[in-house]
Amino acid sequence: MIYPTILDNVGNTPFINIKMEDIPNINLFAKLEYYNPTGSVKDRAANYILTKCLENKTINKETTIIESSSGNFGISLASYCKKNRLKFICVIDPHISPVNEMIIKSLGTTVIKVKEQDKFGGYLLNRIAKIKELMNQIDNSYWVNQYGNPLNAEAYYKSLGNEICSELNEDLNYIFLGVSSGGTITGVSQRIKEQYPNAKIIAVDIWGSVIFGNPPHKRYIPGIGSSMVPTILKSAFIDEVVMVDEIETINHCKELLKSHSIFAGGSSGSVFAAINKYFKERKLKNNLNVVTIFPDKGERYCNTVYSEEWCNEFFLKKKEKKEFIV
Repeated sequence: MIYPTILDNVGNTPFINIKMEDIPNINLFAKLEYYNPTGSVKDRAANYILTKCLENKTINKETTIIESSSGNFGISLASYCKKNRLKFICVIDPHISPVNEMIIKSLGTTVIKVKEQDKFGGYLLNRIAKIKELMNQIDNSYWVNQYGNPLNAEAYYKSLGNEICSELNEDLNYIFLGVSSGGTITGVSQRIKEQYPNAKIIAVDIWGSVIFGNPPHKRYIPGIGSSMVPTILKSAFIDEVVMVDEIETINHCKELLKSHSIFAGGSSGSVFAAINKYFKERKLKNNLNVVTIFPDKGERYCNTVYSEEWCNEFFLKKKEKKEFIV
């Protein structure tokens, strides 16, 4: 099939089987979401939300789209706003990778960088405050609000959730999903519970994130965890939560590359770590089918997770602050 543009080929990402030699009773299936047009699962939401809003006239060609992003969603929105000839303001912070910032700016997006840290030592709360300020200043503006917009969950229900259910061709026992803004796990869990009511939805979060009531501290790897509890999670089905440390994230990213030739981002390492941790603590008698998603590319983490120099500095900082929680 020939597509008009690369941005028209959203979804239908590869679904692969990963051999778990240390846990032979697990059949692990992973959706490689970095095969989406701009390299992440966020393309599904950006394309769906903008298309829906244009169709129902929530926005028009004169509307200014506004969103806060640490990288992937900003790139996706920048791309689909450009495709739809919409103005876009992306509110970022100093933690964004230089590559992501360059891509967003190259797509003609107006970028506002919030540099003052919030009470948790991050920037998210101040990024949200900046968005609210912009909404008051700009007529005909629309805040995408991935943390609370029902269309965000709907996008994943209708695309990623449907694909998993139609492509698996197996019973489903567990699905592990990383949590950040909350749209993916909300939409996918709703669809999974319809078709596989007995499947367990396992949310994966990072220490330092407040989503599931844990104390906040500085986080260094974007894409998982949050400094606020996304309201969209009220509609999610979550059976259990597994917490991982960023050290586990780094180690499992490298393990995915070394042992499985999968060059994926930080949140992928987090869910892979959670799967290993969860099942190694259990004695399994029967084979189990387990699904996860790998949300983005490893290339966007070359200056962090895959950088030896950065990792050495990271380990030193964690040691000095006594933040090791494994």
